[in-house]
Amino acid sequence: MSLFRQLWLAVIASTLIAFAGSFVASMLTARHYLEQQLAIKNNDNAASLALSMSQLDKDPVTVELQVAAVFDSGQYAAVRLIDPNGKTMIEKTSPPDAGNVPAWFVRIFPIASQPGHAQVNAGWNQFGTIELVSHSQFAYKELWDGALKLLGWFAVGGGIMGLLGMQVLRRIRRPLDAVVGQAQAISERRFISIPEPKTPELKSLASAMNAMVDRLKAMFAEEAARLEQVRREATLDSLTGLANRDFFMNELAAALSDDDATASGTLLMLRLGDLTGINRRAGRETADEVLRRIGATLNALAADKPNAAAARLNGADFALLLPGVRDPALQAEKLLHTLSDLTAAGLIEGERIGYVASGAYLHGQTVGSLLSRIDAALASAETQSGLAWCRAESNSEQQATSNADWKKLLDGAIETQRLRLIEFPVAGSGGQLLHLECPLRLQATEDGEWLAAGAFMPMASRLSMTTELDLTVVRLALDRIAAGLPAVAVNLSGESILDASFRARLYAQIAARRDLAPRLWMEVSEIGAFQHFEEFHAFCDALRPLGCRLGIEHFGRQFSEIGRLHRIGLDYLKVDGSFIRAIDSQPGNQAFLKGLCSIAHNIGLTVIAESVQTAEELAILPELGFDGATGPAVPRN
Repeated sequence: MSLFRQLWLAVIASTLIAFAGSFVASMLTARHYLEQQLAIKNNDNAASLALSMSQLDKDPVTVELQVAAVFDSGQYAAVRLIDPNGKTMIEKTSPPDAGNVPAWFVRIFPIASQPGHAQVNAGWNQFGTIELVSHSQFAYKELWDGALKLLGWFAVGGGIMGLLGMQVLRRIRRPLDAVVGQAQAISERRFISIPEPKTPELKSLASAMNAMVDRLKAMFAEEAARLEQVRREATLDSLTGLANRDFFMNELAAALSDDDATASGTLLMLRLGDLTGINRRAGRETADEVLRRIGATLNALAADKPNAAAARLNGADFALLLPGVRDPALQAEKLLHTLSDLTAAGLIEGERIGYVASGAYLHGQTVGSLLSRIDAALASAETQSGLAWCRAESNSEQQATSNADWKKLLDGAIETQRLRLIEFPVAGSGGQLLHLECPLRLQATEDGEWLAAGAFMPMASRLSMTTELDLTVVRLALDRIAAGLPAVAVNLSGESILDASFRARLYAQIAARRDLAPRLWMEVSEIGAFQHFEEFHAFCDALRPLGCRLGIEHFGRQFSEIGRLHRIGLDYLKVDGSFIRAIDSQPGNQAFLKGLCSIAHNIGLTVIAESVQTAEELAILPELGFDGATGPAVPRN
C-alpha cells in the first residue's frame, strides 16, 4: 500500500474516530439534559394538577374529569391518582411512541422519563398522590434532530478538512515525487538535480540526493577532462591541434572502407616549401607561428564540413580530408590565401613557400593508391613558380551521380520498397551475440546494384528525405525481429531526429509492435547527437518508455562532451573505428580507450568497438574494458 494511501486512511480513520467520540459524547450529554428537563416538567405539572385537585370537591366524577383533562392534552404517557394506601384510584395511560425517530436510535439512546409526584389534600388530610409521566417522543425528536445537525456539520467539516488535507498531501507529494523521479532517473543512468523543497525533512533528503549527483558529475567531469588530455596527446599534434599522422591515417582508411562512409570525396594536401629554412632564418618561434596559423586554417575548414578531418602528417606536410566534396577549389584557395598572408606578414620569405595538391577518391580505393596520386600532384606543383595548386589525375572513373535525379531515384526506391537490411554480427567480449548490426541498402534501379548507405544518404540528407528512409529502416528491423532474429541494431540520421513529427511517427510505429521493442537497438552518430543535443535528448525521452535500446555510434572525437550524457539515459556507445585500428600497437590510444570504457561503465553504458580489422585488435579489447565489438575480425556464426 502506498504511503499516500496510508496517509489518506489515517486521515479518514482519525476523522471517523473524532466524529464517533464527539457524537457519542454529545448524544449522552443531550440525553441526560433532556431526561432532567422531563423530570422537572413532570414534577412541576404534577404539583400544578395536585394543587388544582386539592381545591375542588373530591367526588369521583370531578376528580376523574380533572385527570382526563390533563391526560387528553397528549403530552403524557401516564397520569395516575393513588390513594394513601397505594391503591390506584384513577389511571390514564397511552402506549410509548417515539414519533419519526428510527427505532435503532431509540434502542441506542433510550430516554427515561422520570415520573413526577405531588400530594392531593382534602383539608388537612391526604386524599391521594398524583403520579405524572410525560411522553418522551418530543425528547427523542430533539435528540434525533441534534444528531442530524451534528452529522451534517461533521460532513461539511470533514469535506473541508479533506480538501485542505488533499492540498497538504499534494504539497508533500510533489517533492517526494521529485525525489522518486530523481532516483528512477539515476537507475536509468540519468543524473539530474531537483529543486529543494521547504519542508525540512524532505529538504534534507533532496539535498543529499543532489549532493550525490553533483559529486558524480564532478567525478565524471574530472575524469573526462583527464581522458580528453590523454586523447589529445595520443591523437593530436601538440603544436597545431590537428590530428597526428597515425590517427589521420586511421580516419582516411575508414573513409575509404567503412560501409557507411560517404561514397566519394577529396583529399587535399599542403606542403611548406622550406620549413627548415624558416627555422634557420627566423627562428623556431616564427616557424611555430607559421605552423599554428596553417593549423588554424585547416581546423576551420574541417569544422565547416561534416566528417571532415585535418592533420599534420609530418613537419611540413598537412592534409585535409573532405568526404562528399567533389570540387575543393574553395578550400584550396583559402589555404593558398593563408600562405600569401604569411608572406605578407613577413613570416615566410621567398617564392617557393608552399604547394597544394588535391585528389578525388571513391569508396573502396586503397590508401596507398590515393596518396601516391596526390604525392605526384605535389611534385608537379613544386615544379611551378610561386603558390601553386595541382589536381591529381584520377585512376578510376567516378560514377556520374551528380547529375542524376536523386529525388526521383529515392522516391522510386521507397515506393517500390527496393530497400533491404544486411547483417553484421556484434559480439560480446565472451563471444556471445549482442545484436545484429543492420545497415541499409538501396537498389537504384530494378535489377540494379545495391548501394551502401554512404552512397545515397548524403543526397537524401540534402533533399530532406532521411525521415522516410529511417522509418522504413525501423519497419524492416521490426520485421526481422518478428521473423525470429534475437536483436537488431539500426542507425538513424541526425537530420531525422530534429523533426518532431518524425519522432511522433517513429513512436507510433514502434508502439504498435511494442512486444518487439526490447530487441530493437537504435543509434545516432556522434555528430548528429551532439550538434542537436536537445532534440536528441527529446528523442531518447520519447522512446525510452517503449523499452528500446538507445546508443551513439562513431563515438570518440567529441569525447569531452561525455559529461552531457549522464542525464539522457543511453544504453550503449560504439567507439569510432579510427580509435580501434592498430590499437594493439598504440599505447596512447589504449590508455584513452581504457579510461573511456571505465567512465562509460560508471554511468551504466555498454561499450562496443567498431571496425575491428584484425585478430590482434580483437584480442586486446577485453583488456581495455570493451563489452563487445563489430567489424571484419568478428566471426560470423
